[in-house]
Amino acid sequence: MNKIGLNVKIPEKECTDKHCPFHNPISVRGRILTGTVIREPLHKTVTIEIPRLNYLYKYERYEKRISRLKVHKPDCIDVKIGDQVRVMEAKPISKTKNFIIIEVLK
Repeated sequence: MNKIGLNVKIPEKECTDKHCPFHNPISVRGRILTGTVIREPLHKTVTIEIPRLNYLYKYERYEKRISRLKVHKPDCIDVKIGDQVRVMEAKPISKTKNFIIIEVLK
């Protein structure tokens, strides 16, 4: 266990980002989601895609749905398009960002 309360590897790079859960006192709590990075056009922000299945009672089958989230990327974590990342909920960082990347899976 480390500072954020999960068994994740602490980044080796040091950063001065005020929204980094590893190097500054911002609390992360709530949902933990896993998704794929699909876009990184903005400053310290990436867009991730989370696939899920939705059950349709009428047809007794599942359909695929996709959720997209804007996520804060701390300076100490390096991600590229196509990486699998684990994100955790935090207090609102901006109008559309409520999640922070805590780990790069692959």
